[in-house]
Amino acid sequence: MGIQPIEIVHHAIAQTEMPPYAKWGRLALQKTKEKYPNAQIVDYLHIGRDQQANVTTEKFKLWLRTNQKEFGVFVNIQFNTATERVIGITFQETPR
Repeated sequence: MGIQPIEIVHHAIAQTEMPPYAKWGRLALQKTKEKYPNAQIVDYLHIGRDQQANVTTEKFKLWLRTNQKEFGVFVNIQFNTATERVIGITFQETPR
């Protein structure tokens, strides 16, 4: 009988890289929950990034549900591009 060689196969597991907007998406979710504590966030969309000289704006649309209605909220997070310090966050409700 003897010793049988065993083939060892190594598989590289690709780690999914977080998109650059992920950090800002988490902040958008957190601040939306604070602003609308009685609503459930049911959907999330990253609309895009608007980058000007020293200021970047990440744009999101969240879909919320309360007992009475469903509605969308556009969340814009404006921050200093170099330092990533938040300058401001705006919320705009929309029926669609």
